[in-house]
Amino acid sequence: MEIRNIAIIAHVDHGKTTLTDALLKQSGMVEEGFTMDINKLEQERGITIYSKNTSLFYPSIHSTSAQDGEQGRTTSSESSQATTKINIVDTPGHADFGSEVERVLRAIDSVLLVVDAGEGPMPQTRFVLKKSLELGLKPIVVINKIDKPAARPEKVHEEILELFLELGANEEQLDFKTIYAIGRQGIAKRNLSDQSTNLNPLLDLILEQVPSASTKTENDFVAQVFNLAYDNFLGRLAIVRIYGGKIKSGEQIFVKKAITNETRKAKITKLFTFEGMSRKDVPEVSAGDIVIIAGIPDIYIGETITSNENEIALPSIAIDEPTISLNFLVNDSPFAGQDGKFVTSRQIKERLEKELEVNVGLKVDFSAFGGKVSGRGELHIAVLLENMRREGYELQVSQPQVIIKETDGKKFEPYEEVIIDVPEETSGAVIEKITKRRGVMQEMNKKEGIMHLRFEMPTRGLLGYKSQFIIDTKGEGILSSRVIGFKPHAGEIKKREVGSMTSMEKGTAVAFALDNLQNRGIIYIEPGTEVYEGMVIGNVLKGDEMAVNPTKGKQLTNVRASGTDEAIFLKPAYLLTIERGLEIMAGDEYLEVTPKNVRLRKKFLTERDRAKAVR
Repeated sequence: MEIRNIAIIAHVDHGKTTLTDALLKQSGMVEEGFTMDINKLEQERGITIYSKNTSLFYPSIHSTSAQDGEQGRTTSSESSQATTKINIVDTPGHADFGSEVERVLRAIDSVLLVVDAGEGPMPQTRFVLKKSLELGLKPIVVINKIDKPAARPEKVHEEILELFLELGANEEQLDFKTIYAIGRQGIAKRNLSDQSTNLNPLLDLILEQVPSASTKTENDFVAQVFNLAYDNFLGRLAIVRIYGGKIKSGEQIFVKKAITNETRKAKITKLFTFEGMSRKDVPEVSAGDIVIIAGIPDIYIGETITSNENEIALPSIAIDEPTISLNFLVNDSPFAGQDGKFVTSRQIKERLEKELEVNVGLKVDFSAFGGKVSGRGELHIAVLLENMRREGYELQVSQPQVIIKETDGKKFEPYEEVIIDVPEETSGAVIEKITKRRGVMQEMNKKEGIMHLRFEMPTRGLLGYKSQFIIDTKGEGILSSRVIGFKPHAGEIKKREVGSMTSMEKGTAVAFALDNLQNRGIIYIEPGTEVYEGMVIGNVLKGDEMAVNPTKGKQLTNVRASGTDEAIFLKPAYLLTIERGLEIMAGDEYLEVTPKNVRLRKKFLTERDRAKAVR
């Protein structure tokens, strides 16, 4: 059977997963209502967080006759029909999960670059396309969502061509094929004027353009690990691309490290291939396929698995390094242990060690106080914390800090390219805030009342800005960013313009007290919330730190007077989530994360201890 290996890449929310879902449904691999985003967090956030493997089977028709114009497929009474297996890897679109995309691209032979027909190329489009072109892949461009009222497919096609040129594509890569699609309706066509009712034009183009992977079956078995999975019964699993040969379950193999060529023996206990979204237990696998291998407990991404001890290891798979770090600590607040099942440092350490098995974008220094966790961005860390709290873990974390490097006595820090689309009337506030945070404008242009801005700025300046951006643009702005590397340290950045409103009492917050406090800033809690001394319950707009009593009720007397019984009108509280907490917390605060609550607190709970620490 012929095999084609492709990945679907795009900027976040451009329709990768919807298109993959439609391909699987039309090929009969899954039922109606299925989605690739099976993780609860992915469904809640509407984004792909983890790359996923799937496959479908599509009939290939070989003929020398003329093509059927409507679907672009060949027809002939003498045509012989066979089936092609198409392995598909659905990748994340958010920059924080870029390490997932990088290693997938090494395992496939072509990519579907999905671009929104309205938005056009965005920062992550540039990132994933650049990686693809550098690896010599020739993308198939899918201009999706052509049914949107603001769709401009012809213009977007030109913008994509300009991006290819800008990123140094060679002549063959510049000669890319384009498909126009409506992913949610399951429609694709080669030309905008074509009539189509399904995705066959896209599948036919994949068979025409993507080289067959199922060759070299007579060679020695060689495969490379590009992803990891975990099974409670089988342990660590290696997801591999087979480059040559065949292997059977139960056979002995050799595992080689990329740089040192260091070799160790192992035995395969199980083999699985992908069929739709299910894993199929098989006795043998061969060249070209993407499969799962069980039985190697210490396997790692980038390592080569081979049947020949003298085989040279395949080149290593490079993964972009983390840009931010923070400490994971045992929760020691007055409410510690009330919600969580796993609360000790040993349990937290074991959970982080398990995470390192599959989350290669993460690094953990267990020698640091508590455990210093480094990741690709606030969302990367927030997803880990959210998963941990849902599993019953309770902990507290420090304020995220960017990772600073020192070379020849000079400091370097991560920088990001930030692309912003905002209504013209709010662009002034955005430019002012980003400039204060050491952002340097690279581009500014206006189209149809929308200002398109491009900045380069330190990651340090971007931390904590996104919630302010939503306020400044009244929720109508689009901000996206990608890490572009380490550059010289930008110096001091003053980001925090508000102070913390900290509770000075333990008890239950009451509406009367919150009504008085809401005029001083933004409140993070609702009436009835249990608070403790040192817990941050809001911010102070003037920038001063303020200790308050949110439990103070109204003084009751048996004398009634005119004007003392006014109704209380509370503004909606700015309830804390993990991401909001990571953004707004100060350097002298911890974010307390439990299965039921997210709280901000001061490191030193009493005013006296805080004053002493300052001295």
